[in-house]
Amino acid sequence: MSAQSEGNYVEALQNYYEAMRLEIDPYDRSYILYNIGLIHTSNGEHTKALEYYFRALERNPFLPQAFNNMAVICHYVRLSPL
Repeated sequence: MSAQSEGNYVEALQNYYEAMRLEIDPYDRSYILYNIGLIHTSNGEHTKALEYYFRALERNPFLPQAFNNMAVICHYVRLSPL
């Protein structure tokens, strides 16, 4: 997460993709997917971000921050989440 907090999104994405390859626990994977969604949100890639938030919620439906971020994106770009 240090690469992400420093704004090095390319490195952070590489680290998260590697973590997804190694992590098997669905709960932990949900947070990895959520963090990938955060990076795509920061990069203005809203469709990709929504995809990763949805994938995070499939593994952990009790991730309110993913719901919140999806709502913000949908409101901001006037998208329907369905």
